[in-house]
Amino acid sequence: MNTRSPSLALSTKDRLIRSAATLFRTRGYHGVGLNDLLADAKAPKGSLYHHFPNGKSDLALAAATWASDEMLRLIAVSFADAPTFKSGATTLCHKLAKLFDLSGKWDGCPIAATLFEGPDNADFRACAQRLYDGWIAEVHDHADRFGLAPDIADHQARHLFVLIQGGWLLARARRSSDVLRALPDLIAEA
Repeated sequence: MNTRSPSLALSTKDRLIRSAATLFRTRGYHGVGLNDLLADAKAPKGSLYHHFPNGKSDLALAAATWASDEMLRLIAVSFADAPTFKSGATTLCHKLAKLFDLSGKWDGCPIAATLFEGPDNADFRACAQRLYDGWIAEVHDHADRFGLAPDIADHQARHLFVLIQGGWLLARARRSSDVLRALPDLIAEA
């Protein structure tokens, strides 16, 4: 997931989405104002409501979806050439540890920071569930590809998701990516 400011070569809508993803991840939904979003995206004032008619909440949903798509790509790349499920999970955890170190801010999950620290509404909860279920399904597909029985593949996918989410929180608290690198030790060879 890119942590740099959006390039002006991107469309205004894409700059807004990427800026929102970064700002919400680092400051939380309530910690970001509309002026912050527009300034970071280098976007004209009217562009937010032009692209996102419901304003900040529509942008939050788009930003969470973009961040989730980045995570799905990371999962796919991590498992693509892996010889085993555990090897793919290890690669994923190491890539996440590298991202954790690169951010330098030790901020949280972009989905949680955007959708759970925002207003409590059904659209945000439904979007978070859909996005997280997508991550689990992507990992499940890889577990299935490695020939794991369906119930084991389901367990491994959910287990890895919970490990990553909890591991990220503990890594933030300890300010150490070593927590993420150690997660594969908690995955049984299937």
